[in-house]
Amino acid sequence: MKVEPSILPEVLVITPTVYGDERGFFFESWNEHSFAQAGIRDRFVQDNHSRSARGVLRGLHYQIRQPQGKLLRVAAGEIFDVALDLRKSSASFGRWVSFRLSAQSKQMLWIPPGFAHAFLVLSEFADVLYKATDYYAPAEERTIAWDDPDLAIDWPLEHAPLLSGKDTHGTRFRDAEMYP
Repeated sequence: MKVEPSILPEVLVITPTVYGDERGFFFESWNEHSFAQAGIRDRFVQDNHSRSARGVLRGLHYQIRQPQGKLLRVAAGEIFDVALDLRKSSASFGRWVSFRLSAQSKQMLWIPPGFAHAFLVLSEFADVLYKATDYYAPAEERTIAWDDPDLAIDWPLEHAPLLSGKDTHGTRFRDAEMYP
């Protein structure tokens, strides 16, 4: 596999080695040894599968305590994915990075603890699979407004996104709880 840092160096783009022929394809989406060699030594405790329709925007989510690192990929469809650094001690605090991830590219994304995460579905639907380094803790979950003008995330929107109630009422970045 090939591992490349993004413009936020701790957020990694992982391109697996894919073996394919007329029957289909095979690749390792997780191998503890290989990922440790690439610097991802975190322990995963939960696997999640999210299916969303075109135009659904989920996020920007994070857990203020029990922060989750996420290793994610798209099993069907295509998304526009965003990671936002919420670590005050980081040189990239308040900066975001975006990626287009698809089932076709098979690329994966490593978002370490300390980041907020969001995605917008670009295809008819998308199945997003991700491993998390800590358990979901609803009482600790926070949401930053996806459309915060201070962040100026350049979402590739065709029309207003479909949002959950919590995503409709996200907190402004300047008022959000942050990591040290």
